[in-house]
Amino acid sequence: MYKGEYSHSIDAKGRITIPAKLRDGLGDDFVITKGFDGCLLVLDAAQWGKIEEIIKPLPGMTNEEVKLLKRVMIAGACDGEVDKQGRMLIPANLREFAGLEKDVIFAGVGDYVEAWDKERYDAMMSGIDMKAVTAKLAENGFSL
Repeated sequence: MYKGEYSHSIDAKGRITIPAKLRDGLGDDFVITKGFDGCLLVLDAAQWGKIEEIIKPLPGMTNEEVKLLKRVMIAGACDGEVDKQGRMLIPANLREFAGLEKDVIFAGVGDYVEAWDKERYDAMMSGIDMKAVTAKLAENGFSL
């Protein structure tokens, strides 16, 4: 399980150090793709495999939502690689999508990792109404 928030800077070539605690879980085979909230998703091979198995049987040529899902998740994906310094290269199209220019937050959120532009992440986190979230979770049977 991935957890925690880690701040790193991306260099001019689009390389960024993956935090060691996250890198160990991702292993050598991982995928980077577009998320639905303006971030990137970084998924280990097992989690990516689960996503592929869910998406594969969906009727993509006839269903608009499925076509969109496939365009975002699959067409927007690339295989990740880590160099000897523990850095991964984030392709320009993915950096542009997520607005990654300098400061990046890696957020471990359970089954996968999100990569956010720091300003975008801070704005999103500061806009959370925890009372409303707690109430909605309780409506759906979640309690601690």
